[in-house]
Amino acid sequence: MNKIKKYSVMVLIIALSGCNKVKPPKPVGPIPSNRQLAWHNMEYYAFVHFNMNTFTDMEWGTGGEKPEQFNPSELDTRQWAKVVKEAGMKGIIITAKHHDGFCLWPTETTEHSVKNSPWKNGNGDVLKDLSQACAEYGLKMGVYLSPWDRNNADYGKPEYVSVFHEQLRELLTNYGEIFEVWFDGANGGSGYYGGANETRKIDNKTYYQWEKAVDIVRKLQPNAVIFSDGGPDIRWVGNEEGWANETNWSVMRRDEIYPGWPRYVELRSGHIDGTHWLPAEADVSIRPGWYYHPREDHQVKSLPQLLDIYYNSVGRNAGFLLNLPVDIRGLVHETDVQQLMELRKQLDLDFAVDLARKGKCAASEIRGGNVQYSAEKVIDGDPNTYWTAENETTAATITIAFEGPTEVNRVLLQEYIPLGQRVQNFIIEAEIDGRWKEIDGQTTIGYKRILRFDPVILTKLRVNILKAKGPPAISNISIYRAPTLLVGPRFNRSKDGTVKLLVPDKMASVYYTMDGTDPTPNSILYEKPFEVLKPTPLKAIAYDPKTKRQSQIVSRNFDIVKKDWKIFDASSGSLQEAGKIIDEDPNTFWASDEGSNSPQEVVIDLGKSYALKGFTYMPMQDRYPFGIITHYEFSLSNDGLTWKLAKKGEFANIVNSRLEQRIDFNPTNARYIKLKGLAVDGKDLRASFAEIGILTR
Repeated sequence: MNKIKKYSVMVLIIALSGCNKVKPPKPVGPIPSNRQLAWHNMEYYAFVHFNMNTFTDMEWGTGGEKPEQFNPSELDTRQWAKVVKEAGMKGIIITAKHHDGFCLWPTETTEHSVKNSPWKNGNGDVLKDLSQACAEYGLKMGVYLSPWDRNNADYGKPEYVSVFHEQLRELLTNYGEIFEVWFDGANGGSGYYGGANETRKIDNKTYYQWEKAVDIVRKLQPNAVIFSDGGPDIRWVGNEEGWANETNWSVMRRDEIYPGWPRYVELRSGHIDGTHWLPAEADVSIRPGWYYHPREDHQVKSLPQLLDIYYNSVGRNAGFLLNLPVDIRGLVHETDVQQLMELRKQLDLDFAVDLARKGKCAASEIRGGNVQYSAEKVIDGDPNTYWTAENETTAATITIAFEGPTEVNRVLLQEYIPLGQRVQNFIIEAEIDGRWKEIDGQTTIGYKRILRFDPVILTKLRVNILKAKGPPAISNISIYRAPTLLVGPRFNRSKDGTVKLLVPDKMASVYYTMDGTDPTPNSILYEKPFEVLKPTPLKAIAYDPKTKRQSQIVSRNFDIVKKDWKIFDASSGSLQEAGKIIDEDPNTFWASDEGSNSPQEVVIDLGKSYALKGFTYMPMQDRYPFGIITHYEFSLSNDGLTWKLAKKGEFANIVNSRLEQRIDFNPTNARYIKLKGLAVDGKDLRASFAEIGILTR
């Protein structure tokens, strides 16, 4: 080796040894435990609500149900696990016991369990089956155990607390590794309570002896995080809609809130001056209800809704817990599966290519000038490395430069949270044609933050951290060009006949036809709302001119416009309020007055005479509907006085399938129509109407 080479090697050794002497930044504020770090890495996982309520068609059981009612015909936890795995989720939390007290495992603590059900002749164990399925598909398993028990005769007494603790021990002892223990915040109230049928109140902060419950979890499952409204490891996000606030701290003043707190709105953002690491979990159901109800089969969340939830939970520093209501067969319903796979497909497209990996990084400063903390660490794909600035620096900049103009519309950022959550305010800037332009500005980052914006073509992207609690420590910056979201346009026609074609991604073009032919990019381009005043078959597509891709075709057969329609008469209530049934909005409704006796009816003046061939009835679409008409009578008149019966019958299966009902009859000329509800579902005798229409085609 010559002298020059020897000298170079010595310099490199000295430089590297100098690198090792640069200490990392000190932690700022509370930091996560190892179990919390493992939970952060989960990001997206499944809730499974499946229990007695599935078979009683309820959300909260009374506790007076019989074990014999639990009897799934095709229960297959492997199907659950396969669906969850293919959807890209990392685990399943199962409702082992809900408020009604029925246990999905053969517990020694109560007779109210699967051991006394006809399922598998009393030899079944849902927890055991699920544990094996999760192991087979490489998923983690969690358990939901309701502290409240509306079946137990001793609830409210000290004796029940011992039962609750023993149930916890059974769940954490017999089913392998548990990643999360979920305690619901609903506690105390009316119940069966062994036949007492009364209301019992408890102090939810002291009654359950939470310190003992936590100790049980720590001893039996030391790696499991504990969820409740206030922790102690994971907090509720403060809503059941699956979103966190744009500002979302993983820290809170935990001693003020644990184990229960009425100021739930603050859970959505956390506390900037939090004393404990207490990150948010965003729970939401893929349907309106948490348990399976056949009447909600048409209300599974759409792809745009699920995408928004993902970006507003995972993309805002929260865990995403998506509930799958397993049906009475014991399977994840086909419609739910389809939407889960659509979401997986779109997320794969959105995050297919990390453009940042093709760029070059530079930072305004690097801690100690050390390669260990260089700007390149944010694009090296290693979550254990990070870029950080000097000791006293709480504002800094990092820039990613591309070889040429690059189109982007997503930026993903992650802090190195083992050192705490630091960033308080930052902006994203793009260099476009040699000039810098701000494209987004936010507050917190945390474990993960994903920003969505309209596509921009840039040569450089700059993250300007304006304020932080300490030297910023950024472990990852990823940049993407997510494709245009292509879903079939949604039709909206107002009462006066104005039609809007709505798509969730404004980068998509919309083309439509009004002659029954299938639309193509050569059809009419939708540019502004237009009128449809007469019976018209409307078809439309969303189209991405950049990729030449298009959505599925959606269609709607519009009939005559309701512009001149008026409520002529109603059996009760306000005629003005009854106008909601002809406002072309299926989400509004009118119902007859309380105390009304069946049958209830409404009369509509169409404004002039038409040759009618049928009518439509849209039932109430609320989560908790009432007064759905099951048996009807539909009559026609030319003067509003003399009536002719056009059709009488039953809306088959309308309670379980709350779709628009289309009833045909022999063509008849009429100006007035009358829909009478001969019978409604349930004990409430009021009749409800979301929308009434006519058929002339």
